Amino acid sequence: MKDTFSRYHPIVNFLYFTFVGIFSMFFMHPVCLLISLVCSFTYSVELGGRRRVLTNLKFLLPTIIGMGIMNPAFNHEGVTIITYLRSGNPLTLESIVYGIGAAMMICSMILWFYCYNQVMTSDKFIYLFGKIIPALSLVLSMALRFVPKFKSQIEIVSNSQRAIGRDVSNGKLIDRMKNGITILSIMITWSLENAIETSDSMRSRGYGLNGRTSFSIYKFENRDKLAIIAIVILSSFIVLGGKVFGGFKWRYFPSMKGSNINILSISLWIAYFILCILPIMINRQEDRQWKSTQLEI
Repeated sequence: MKDTFSRYHPIVNFLYFTFVGIFSMFFMHPVCLLISLVCSFTYSVELGGRRRVLTNLKFLLPTIIGMGIMNPAFNHEGVTIITYLRSGNPLTLESIVYGIGAAMMICSMILWFYCYNQVMTSDKFIYLFGKIIPALSLVLSMALRFVPKFKSQIEIVSNSQRAIGRDVSNGKLIDRMKNGITILSIMITWSLENAIETSDSMRSRGYGLNGRTSFSIYKFENRDKLAIIAIVILSSFIVLGGKVFGGFKWRYFPSMKGSNINILSISLWIAYFILCILPIMINRQEDRQWKSTQLEI
């Protein structure tokens, strides 16, 4: 993974994902949802490579289409009636659009969490919060690492069981259920043992003791200062203009209506886009500097 932004100071990475995650959850304006989804998709591909394109689309498209179909079945609010269902309830345009918008928000949050997991490694998290909340920071770090480790381990166990003919795809239904329970039992045992080993290892190293010093490779440089200034300025402008002055005002029910398109709203969209795309801008700037250095040589 060649990502310049991940080599910035941990406080820069954490601050960025904090603001982007909060904005992605609370800004339900269609333009904001689209910006967040496109930028998170692009950055996830930047981190995971081209194979992430197909992986993302496998859950993005079904989620968006599924929620776009399912939400109108339970939500019948809205004044723009398209037709009536067999139950007699109306099918409204507002409920369909809201379902798609909610799906876009969920998908973008999943992608941002993937990016967060790739950039904010456990050592960065412990570096930031180890002295303040040592026990909680360790638990959170282990929890964030648990999902990818569990996924990797269950593939190993499943392949091993498949080699001896005891996989969930072998035998009758009852046999497959028994094999699945066996794999689950193995994984639970592995999870508990791994947690105990990690706890014993950290305790033997004196983690959390008063006066304990720790080695750190992170240095706060000028580029980190500039990045924090940019994140804070953009986020402050987005909060003030979007929430306080209503630049991101939007409603889905009873009719879809939002703030007028003017200089404020356009500038807010641009600022939000710059904030979300900031890591990729940093990567491209680093690539240009590297190429110019190579040409000079």
